[in-house]
Amino acid sequence: MTHPAFATHEVFNQSPPFEDVDLFTLDMPLSESIAANGAAAAAQELSEFGKHWGSAAMAARGRAANENTPKLRSFDSRGNRRDEVEFHPAYHELMARSAHAGVHNSTWTAQGKPAGAAAEVVRAAKFYIASQVETGHLCPITMTRASVAALAAQPDLLAKTMPVIATRAYDPGFAPWWTKRGMTLGMGMTEKQGGTDVRSNMTRAERDGSAYRITGHKWFMSAPMCDAFLVLAQADEGLTCFFMPRFAPDGSVNAIQFQRLKDKLGNRSNASSEVEFVGAYAERVGEEGKGIRTIIQMVQLTRQDCAIASVGLMRSGLSHALHHARHRSVFQKHLADQPLMQAVLADMALHVEASVALVMRLCRAFDQAPEDPGEAAYMRLLTPAIKYWVCKSAPGFLYEAMECLGGNGYVEEGILARHYRESPVNAIWEGSGNVMCLDVLRALSREPDAATAVLQDIAEQAKGLPGGAEAVASIAKSFRRPDGERVARLAVEKLALLAAAAALNKIAPHHAELFAATRLATPHASMYGAVDLANDDIEGLLARALP
Repeated sequence: MTHPAFATHEVFNQSPPFEDVDLFTLDMPLSESIAANGAAAAAQELSEFGKHWGSAAMAARGRAANENTPKLRSFDSRGNRRDEVEFHPAYHELMARSAHAGVHNSTWTAQGKPAGAAAEVVRAAKFYIASQVETGHLCPITMTRASVAALAAQPDLLAKTMPVIATRAYDPGFAPWWTKRGMTLGMGMTEKQGGTDVRSNMTRAERDGSAYRITGHKWFMSAPMCDAFLVLAQADEGLTCFFMPRFAPDGSVNAIQFQRLKDKLGNRSNASSEVEFVGAYAERVGEEGKGIRTIIQMVQLTRQDCAIASVGLMRSGLSHALHHARHRSVFQKHLADQPLMQAVLADMALHVEASVALVMRLCRAFDQAPEDPGEAAYMRLLTPAIKYWVCKSAPGFLYEAMECLGGNGYVEEGILARHYRESPVNAIWEGSGNVMCLDVLRALSREPDAATAVLQDIAEQAKGLPGGAEAVASIAKSFRRPDGERVARLAVEKLALLAAAAALNKIAPHHAELFAATRLATPHASMYGAVDLANDDIEGLLARALP
């Protein structure tokens, strides 16, 4: 008796995997943006990074780390409290690769001072590339990098920890931080009753000699296997920032008890926990009562990374959609040659190009802020505005990218379903959309002259672009209103769009004109592709997006 073969048909007209590519060299808007912002000399380094992260091996690690989610091990086999989180080996490999490239520390000198030059821009390009492959592991990477800014408020503590932070080694061992080859740091701010309103925190800090004992909880504390955390607690003088290591100075496991890991929509490779502190050992960072002022130095940097990661996710969505469209035939033509699909992809490419230009311009401000008051003012005013617009753009953008692949985009074998689930978190973490808008208003009220100078500079850079002058007038009018908070979302979005057009104008003036014409001169349609672009504009945008 003969049996029919399992294969009933030949598989064809499917796009090959988008892997074993150079994620830097294939991204012309990125390479031009880093050159425009002072980092042209890093092109070879970034190409090597792009080839490694664009490999099939790294794609497989990203998939495995998300399919095999972290597990909480509260006790060892003999009943001793351990509070360890177990990760898949792929997660540790991702962490090691990011650490080896300095994504967690390259913006600082070995002494914890800003590295200067174009360190922020170069590091941002790596963060952007890595986020296209696997974003969850970047949570402890960004917090480690950002923690140095807060630790600067306590120079003696910074001097002790910086030699371990400054190495490019990743050490996943569960051991005291001072015995390790490298360390990671996390952050714990929010509590059940307060969330964003950290002034309502109830966690208490009691003096214990030169140190403190912390009793209370945190409702969200991500990356719980970090070697130490910066946490907020109420001390005698008010809300204060503390350095809480996983191990106490005597080598015993600190009283940091994880209650459970959060079951999140996305960000699956990264653990986020609910935690109780039961008299946990901690050291003060900065002055008592100045906890928000201290930790906001860290938050400013993690907000920057939220925007960078969101642009990276959108870039990956565009790359996969365009790659698929160039290989998939429908109605006797490649999808990429169908006029309606071209309009969608070109409009998406325009959005990503402007977004990349904007975040790299922001990173240049971070590089230059220590020496340039104007750049420092740009950084303070634009960081929340850029985080607001970029991060809130990502979910809708990734839905559109997913649809470009049809059913293949919707299934978990591909990366776009994961990107789509990942994308909302950056708009929520480190301050939701309304908080970002309030922070823009706060920056305007605290430094009105500096903020006005920034707006004037952006207006000058966007001079002549369609709708630019009208946008400047509208923004100024909105921010002067007595009820300005009521229209803050409208004004902040317009500010981000104007800043994006200005940043892109320095790199690709014609595309800046297209962006302004479709986003400032007229409101952008709610769907990508609902714009009128000329054929040569479409061809130019798509060629730059993925040669």
